[in-house]
Amino acid sequence: MSTPNKDIEQVEVRVKWDPSPHGEPANDLDIIAATYPADEPYGAPAYLVHFDSRSPDGTITLNRDSRTGQGFGFDEVMTIELDRLADRYGRVVVGVAIQQRDGHKTFGAIRSTAVEIGEGYTILTENDFSGVAWATAAVVGEFTRDGSGPWGFRAGVRGFDGAPDAFAAVMGSRAPEA
Repeated sequence: MSTPNKDIEQVEVRVKWDPSPHGEPANDLDIIAATYPADEPYGAPAYLVHFDSRSPDGTITLNRDSRTGQGFGFDEVMTIELDRLADRYGRVVVGVAIQQRDGHKTFGAIRSTAVEIGEGYTILTENDFSGVAWATAAVVGEFTRDGSGPWGFRAGVRGFDGAPDAFAAVMGSRAPEA
């Protein structure tokens, strides 16, 4: 799905879910951002940002990290400052992965999941993962630009079934769309 959004400067990626029922292992969803070089936007990522890392230049930060889904509102929040990202980067792919420490968990097994990507008060996309209930991870959107031009956004949820590490390695490897 394509959107006409251009010249995006700073976005927030927000994820929420309900805590596990009493006595069951905690559900832990993580936002992952992969940044790709402009000269090879579908190759290996230049770097990943997730719960245990940050971008080298501070343009992508995880502001809130939950391991349980407890609390009000969104449980995980990541800020991506596209307007500050160096010209050598041309693509940022954003995904959400479920930690698999306590057995195989899918989005369909976790209650009240939601993801939202917004710029200021404008919601660029929102989804509840119901279309990828079978998946353990999903790409939720990507930002691209040509050269040093404005950033554009492409919404869409693409599911993946596997470990978070495997997802991070392949989340942006699809062929470019026309």
